[in-house]
Amino acid sequence: MAEYSEGSSDDEYETMTTGQLLAKLEEAWVNEKFSPELLYHKTEIIDCIEEQFEQAESSIGRAPKGDFVSSIHKFEIERIKFVLCSYLRTRLQKIEKHVVHILECEAALGSGSESRLSGEELEYAKEFVDNMDTHLNSLVLQHMPANFQKMDRKKAVVRPNLDSYVFVKAVEPVNGVAVDPEEDGADRDSVDLSPGNQYILRYRPVSSLVHSGAVKLI
Repeated sequence: MAEYSEGSSDDEYETMTTGQLLAKLEEAWVNEKFSPELLYHKTEIIDCIEEQFEQAESSIGRAPKGDFVSSIHKFEIERIKFVLCSYLRTRLQKIEKHVVHILECEAALGSGSESRLSGEELEYAKEFVDNMDTHLNSLVLQHMPANFQKMDRKKAVVRPNLDSYVFVKAVEPVNGVAVDPEEDGADRDSVDLSPGNQYILRYRPVSSLVHSGAVKLI
């Protein structure tokens, strides 16, 4: 069985089986589907899965024609490819929808801060916004009245709705999650999350918990 090593901290590594790796991909896919914001790109997992694809397809290519085990493996590869493609497609849709906001966040990152985008996604986002500006300037704004030909991009930015409600399932115990993060004071409502239980909460107060893996979206 193939293994995947994930750095947990410094020189410590947690060994994951192929099944655990695929479970991580499916979890990332579901989180991305239901999160209103763009999450961090799972570069290490995707790189490992693509390497597994190459090894599996090479093995299938050497198998006798009509081999039953190879047919099962081929079916499994197609299923994994579907999840991977859906994950990447969901991210691209979010990038296109919130591209200006995402690039603003990228520009504000400090030295050593982690980007949410892969290198390819960042290049795509920059090209997409350039093409969008070109389209607006050459095909739309020039046909508008003079006082409408200048657009304030900051006022037109589409941002993710972090106050939308999501279904979450606790993976770890978490105490004191604010039900209404906008309410100040010691009397504001909060809830304790127990592992295995499901909740309906605003996304904003659980955003960091999704990133850390303490909860997952469902």
